[in-house]
Amino acid sequence: MKSFDIAVIGAGIVGSCAALSLARAGYRVALVEAHEPKAWSEAVADLRVVALANDNQKLLENCGVWEKIAARRIQAYTDMRVWDAAAGNELHLSASQQARESLGFIIENNNIADALWQALKHENKISCFCPDKLESIEQENTVSIRLQSGALIKADLVLGADGASSKVRELIGLQSDKKDYGQRAVVAYAKTEFDHQNTAWQRFLPTGPLAFLPCSDGRCSIVWTLPNEEAERLLHCDEESFCRELARAFDARLGNVTEVSQRVAFPLQRQLSKQMLVGRIALIGDAAHTVHPLAGQGVNLGLRDVAALLDLLGEAKSSMENLKQKNGNLISQHKLERWARQRISENTVAAYSFEAINRVFSNDDVLPTLLRGHALGIANFLSPVRSFLLRQASDS
Repeated sequence: MKSFDIAVIGAGIVGSCAALSLARAGYRVALVEAHEPKAWSEAVADLRVVALANDNQKLLENCGVWEKIAARRIQAYTDMRVWDAAAGNELHLSASQQARESLGFIIENNNIADALWQALKHENKISCFCPDKLESIEQENTVSIRLQSGALIKADLVLGADGASSKVRELIGLQSDKKDYGQRAVVAYAKTEFDHQNTAWQRFLPTGPLAFLPCSDGRCSIVWTLPNEEAERLLHCDEESFCRELARAFDARLGNVTEVSQRVAFPLQRQLSKQMLVGRIALIGDAAHTVHPLAGQGVNLGLRDVAALLDLLGEAKSSMENLKQKNGNLISQHKLERWARQRISENTVAAYSFEAINRVFSNDDVLPTLLRGHALGIANFLSPVRSFLLRQASDS
């Protein structure tokens, strides 16, 4: 049996960032992953993108991977414009309002995932078990893990970062609150008649929000939330028809849509684990919380799980032995419990806030239509409200 300080199950963006951050802080880390993340391709853009907030950019910078990510296709966005199809009024948020260079960055998922994976393979404090899968898990003062390969791992702390269908969550018997939105997010790249102006655009329609996110090649990444049947129809209509309907739904803010890439769709749901910590086993990222994509906050919330854990554990440690607790554990239980309380509170508030925004704006009932137009108008002029929304967009 091999012993580690921390074992991370899952090497997506959140899991890989956790493993690399903790290793750079001096912890001995085991990372378990079923298969290597898909490599970034210069020739083919990943359809899934992240609207990375500035605080998480700093986290990736501290991991030593930001320079590599930034050398590939990324696009800083300086403004956000949000408006409602039915009620009028528009909310405009700008980085200049808080003396920032940007509100965040639009980055392909596999750009981040690949940069993290390549870096962690060269980190001598990380042992990768890949390809391999979690088979069983037991805990007393420490946690014992058996992998499908037969390998045995012992760790003071286990982080389940294995996605919405988490095996870790299943094995420790944690239940989740789930809601199927009956919607799918149609994603693609669209070329438009006019420049995207380094702006993240979002229009609320009765069927769901439509986002145009600026990309470095001049195109926009679109995320179009639609009822399941409508999403299926648009996935299979011809390109000309899709471009025409997309431009109409977007109110032709950037002129005609002249070209669109391959289209795919993802089902949308809210899923919140009722706990993020059981003993020495913690859930992070989608294993703990999946949220509506309208604010582009899913990956950001997961990375904030990691950042908050680092804050509690300390960014660096000079002596492993000095941190050993009386029960033999490297990491104190009360710190883990404090982290779990903080994160489950923030993630729950975020998930239900995004859901409420989607519900209020994505319908054509008379009363919500009247109220939401005023809400956007008020938010655009009241300084405290604008400052709050800017913090949420860029580094909450």
